[in-house]
Amino acid sequence: MAMEKLTKQEEEAMQAVWESGSGTVKDFLDHLEPQPPYTTLASTIKNLERKGFLNSEKIGNTYRYTPAILEEEYKKRFMSGFVSDYFQNSYKDLVTFFASEQKISADELKEIIKLIENPKK
Repeated sequence: MAMEKLTKQEEEAMQAVWESGSGTVKDFLDHLEPQPPYTTLASTIKNLERKGFLNSEKIGNTYRYTPAILEEEYKKRFMSGFVSDYFQNSYKDLVTFFASEQKISADELKEIIKLIENPKK
């Protein structure tokens, strides 16, 4: 299932939501450094709700937001789309790219191989 890509601002807002679990725009502001203007974050939160990343519940004259997608699920979908878009769906090509750019060491590759050979049950 394809997922709409988030902007950097939206990803930062989602990180604040995931850290909080649920809350109001003001709650999420406390998790952001540097803090954006309240209205900017409120607008970003509304966009995330429209895109299906957040659910909202009206409480009094404010809204409480909760994630509609778990952080792990987002990472899985995002990485699948990223590998598909940039590496022709080949994780081998992804790892080769990082190795050729010297962004991953031989020791890190050995660790990855161990994880592949002995996955946690």
